[in-house]
Amino acid sequence: METPTRLQENISAMVDNELPESEVELTLAALSEPEGLAAWRIYHIVGDALRVHQPEVELSAGFAARLAERLAAEELPGSPGADAAQQGSATATVS
Repeated sequence: METPTRLQENISAMVDNELPESEVELTLAALSEPEGLAAWRIYHIVGDALRVHQPEVELSAGFAARLAERLAAEELPGSPGADAAQQGSATATVS
């Protein structure tokens, strides 16, 4: 059985025309569910927003590499480290 995360990854890959043919039928079935349809819509909205925005200035050399490095260092939402960091910042804010 596919996990919800895996189905969302498949929906994302389908939006990007990168889904393997062997995964299409299961992914199409997920689109009949409210969560799958919501994910489909969100991925399309995000894709549209990314394609529309074109920076008016040139990005500095190495920008993409620096951004990728910073993103890799970020805690994923729902991960144990992110939960602890969020609780720590909430405690610091309250005190």
